[in-house]
Amino acid sequence: MTDLLEELKWRGLVAHSTDETALAEHLSAGPVTFYVGFDPTAPSLHFGNLVQLMVARALQRAGHDPLLLVGGSTGLIGDPKESGERVLNTKETVAGWVESIRRQVEKFVAFSGANPARLVNNLDWTGPMPVLDFLRDIGKHFPVNRMLARDVVRNRLEEGISYTEFSYVLLQAMDYLELHRTYGCTLQFGGSDQWGNITAGVELVRRADGARVHAIATPLLTKADGTKFGKTESATIWLDPAMTSPYAFHQYFLNTEDEKVIEYLKVFSERSPAEIEELERQTGEQPHLRAAQRALADDVTALVHSPAERDAAVAAAAALFGRSELADLSESVLAGVVAEVGGVPIPEGTDLPSVAEALTSSGVVSSKAAGRRAIAEGGAYVNNRKVTDPDATLVEQDLLHGRYIILRRGKKTVGALAVGHPDGHSAEVSHGLDHRAGEA
Repeated sequence: MTDLLEELKWRGLVAHSTDETALAEHLSAGPVTFYVGFDPTAPSLHFGNLVQLMVARALQRAGHDPLLLVGGSTGLIGDPKESGERVLNTKETVAGWVESIRRQVEKFVAFSGANPARLVNNLDWTGPMPVLDFLRDIGKHFPVNRMLARDVVRNRLEEGISYTEFSYVLLQAMDYLELHRTYGCTLQFGGSDQWGNITAGVELVRRADGARVHAIATPLLTKADGTKFGKTESATIWLDPAMTSPYAFHQYFLNTEDEKVIEYLKVFSERSPAEIEELERQTGEQPHLRAAQRALADDVTALVHSPAERDAAVAAAAALFGRSELADLSESVLAGVVAEVGGVPIPEGTDLPSVAEALTSSGVVSSKAAGRRAIAEGGAYVNNRKVTDPDATLVEQDLLHGRYIILRRGKKTVGALAVGHPDGHSAEVSHGLDHRAGEA
């Protein structure tokens, strides 16, 4: 595809835009400086932010100039939520998150070459600005009746909304004006939930400088049942490997529904349309092979973490199901596996349990009697070693890296024990998980 906007639309990355014809002409006319912003409301970017980073990568590949904004000031305020007033984080906390997010976004675009990216922080121009200048130069362009008409504000009026959150739209709109004046920025994009803030920036540039600028909003991705994609029942999928391990990250995509996998491939993989169409054909004809899911999981894990981490995640899944040695996995990779299957902690210094007890406490079987029965039937494994003695007890030599034990019943049902706790990784899936869909 040679038309950038058409490719973005084909990939499902355009939910709304300002005048499409004018935007297409603007992108075709020459290099455009664009920006996308990330507020530091947590120590890591989450899965939803990855959609915006994929758009930034596509625009940069097409020759346009990226500005990646980390919201040092907007992160102190927070965009209004439907559910109620935000708890404000301390300035020190937000400053730490700014630095964490700076390091993350630097992985996704090039900071050298013909059209290098720039990192900017809106605290640099908002912090020194006197409040009277803000009210006179920015506030005068915002009719209160239009601000009250915003959905989130209207929905919050009955229970109350602080002036702090009410004024957030002014701060984000001012970012567009500042970047337009300083860098000649003429395109902003973000999630569809930010469309009101984004168009407020477009309007502010028009009112304050008389200039025409453009905007794109990406859609909210959902699962087949309509729930938000990028969240589990218990946790958000984070881009930081300390918050969601590369193994858990890979497994999440490997478990993508057939109905949605091609949609997600278009968004998160940089494979060509021909390659994706071939994967779509394979999924339709041989869905049991899960070729599209494997491509999606491999591509996105390599991008977010690294090709080496992707390979380690694939190797870990193979080892988990007995096709290679668990002892060959590094401690960090094994910790991610244990966290993903919901490893149950064993207090340090306590005696190790019997295998039947371990199968029970890890959730692999429902009772000690069921554990003994699984052993007697030849379906119980400790670290992929079949256990045949119903009275067998775990010993220190069973501890992988001195901490971990993987338990399995049959080919699919896996659990784990960990001496202490596998710190640094989020246990996002309940123990005793049936890994059928995620098996590599």
